[in-house]
Amino acid sequence: LANPYGHVVCTLFILDWFGLLFINFIGLYKKPFVESFEETPLLVAVLTYMGYGILTIFGYLRDFLRHWGIERCHVAREREEQKDFVPLYQDFENFYTRNLYMRIRDNWNRPICSVPGAKMDLVERVSHDYNWTFKHTGKVVKDVINMGSYNYLGFAENTGACADAAVEATHKYGVGVGSTRCEMGNLDIHEEMEQLVARFLGVESSMAFGMGFATNSMNIPALTGKGCLILSDELNHASLVLGARLSGSTIRVFKHNNMQSLEKLLRDAIVHGQPRTHRPWKKILIVVEGIYSMEGSIVRLPEIIALKKRYKAYLYLDEAHSIGALGPNGRGVVDYFGLDPKDVDIMMGTFTKSFGAAGGYIGGKKELIDYLRRHSHSALYATSMSSPVVQQIITSMRIIMGEDGTTLGADRLRQLSENTTYFRRKLHEMGFIIYGNDDSPVVPLMLYMPAKIGAFGREMLKRNIGTVVVGFPATPIIESRARFCVSAAHTREMLDTVSHPTSCLKQCQKNPLNYPYLFQIIQIRIRVKVLKALFYHNPQIHLYVWKQN
Repeated sequence: LANPYGHVVCTLFILDWFGLLFINFIGLYKKPFVESFEETPLLVAVLTYMGYGILTIFGYLRDFLRHWGIERCHVAREREEQKDFVPLYQDFENFYTRNLYMRIRDNWNRPICSVPGAKMDLVERVSHDYNWTFKHTGKVVKDVINMGSYNYLGFAENTGACADAAVEATHKYGVGVGSTRCEMGNLDIHEEMEQLVARFLGVESSMAFGMGFATNSMNIPALTGKGCLILSDELNHASLVLGARLSGSTIRVFKHNNMQSLEKLLRDAIVHGQPRTHRPWKKILIVVEGIYSMEGSIVRLPEIIALKKRYKAYLYLDEAHSIGALGPNGRGVVDYFGLDPKDVDIMMGTFTKSFGAAGGYIGGKKELIDYLRRHSHSALYATSMSSPVVQQIITSMRIIMGEDGTTLGADRLRQLSENTTYFRRKLHEMGFIIYGNDDSPVVPLMLYMPAKIGAFGREMLKRNIGTVVVGFPATPIIESRARFCVSAAHTREMLDTVSHPTSCLKQCQKNPLNYPYLFQIIQIRIRVKVLKALFYHNPQIHLYVWKQN
């Protein structure tokens, strides 16, 4: 296995006592392949489980007391205007939503009223019914540093070459096409874009779709079916999981980025074949991502390609987050490792991140693309991409490739790499536990406990910093986190501004229990509960208690 420049990539095969394949790469990386996934401290894990346990116990207790009219607080009760609807969730999902999600719901779906670039403006909103509904105050929170958008190369902007080109395309073609590609919706810029994407990726052909999620969920069923085997990384995106399920194929999951686990599944699949009949699988498809958006990790692509070749499997690579964000030329994880794009059978990516547009693409051999044009539901039934979106993709991609006659693309790639290294190093120096690869612009900062999800997000917003906070079920139950997305549009001053209040909130991660503060909160809440119980029918005392506490 060799890269395009002729250097040896795979040099040594070692078989352990299980016969599993380990691959040692010599001379492949300019620097070590460094990823950090620190194990959750035992005390933090125990306290996190206790937190969920206490929440569950008291939640069911309060539901019981509320049912008999003893509990007067209706924080976790469904609104009156929603009671006539059929239940949307199952019992426990409903319970979880009412007792946990609603407490921290204000951290998500915040309305933005500006370009979501390096800075953005947010519409201020308040809730008077414990986050069941929100009302806009009419005020705007200005200049919030945006650390949540996937704006890796800073193309989310309303000025400059991309915006001007999109305006011209709108004047020429209009906004909507009003037809599918196979009928009357195939514009010349659609074909121009697909040819440019194929050239950018280094593949024979490509095709584009109007939605990134559907690019996965609607094309995997066209590639595999009954009698096929899909080997999926355990942390793959929901669109990949949905596509695999819709295909009707047999699905087996291997441990995240674990080549031993993957090879064991490959060996078992070849030795045993299909269940019951033991016939050979019609097709074995390995499905992985370039950058995993919740972990910040990078796929071990050279090792997977070696396994794929050894066991005659196919490889589906989702570069939604890595395309434009990795590699010296911004061409994704294949470019990052210096590999041959032809070694990846199906190259998938989206235009929603680094290109500041919308939609997704599939790249590969011409026979593959021609087949998908005839069999993909997204290709046959979806409306064509909007012309200004297509023009945004074309212009931004040409800038990245340097075909605009400037060094703007190269400058943005270099700035993104420098910002990523700087921000990760700064958080490391502060003592935070962060996950992922050192070169990944996705930086998960571990919070662990569910109560800290809402607290961290709110405190950062008070300091004009917009972050994404994530918890169970999107992450493992004891690995709640905040996720920062670094952009080339961020300045050092912005990153320093983010890291300073993050350092002030360091206690949210390193000290699972701030005992004096904890006991103070407990005393206040007990006092309020007791006084409310004693003087519940006296509105003056009731109001006084709340004002004092």
